[in-house]
Amino acid sequence: MDIIFFGGLEIDTLIGIYEWERQQRQTIILDVEMAFDIQQAAATDDIQFTLDYKTVSDRIINFVKASECLLVERLIVEIAELIRSEFNVPWVKITLNKKGAIGTGIDVGIRIERGNKP
Repeated sequence: MDIIFFGGLEIDTLIGIYEWERQQRQTIILDVEMAFDIQQAAATDDIQFTLDYKTVSDRIINFVKASECLLVERLIVEIAELIRSEFNVPWVKITLNKKGAIGTGIDVGIRIERGNKP
């Protein structure tokens, strides 16, 4: 199985259940791993046969910036569904870090996997 990944993707968004969280954007940090067969891309050296991580990350950034979820649980599931459906990814693993949510500098968040590993 081949994995295409990116990590440390910082995005400012409205997220949270408290009134102050609905008034100011907070930064979430995403690490994303996606299963994708890279054999044809490797053989042809042609980007059309791979999963373009720049295109995926740009789509996620635009989606998250426009979202106004209350819970990180909802946001991370929606991101996973977006990746799987729009980019034909059979398996995805995402870590969403809402750094500082329970104290300065403390990492807190959720990690999910969706789909079947090929």
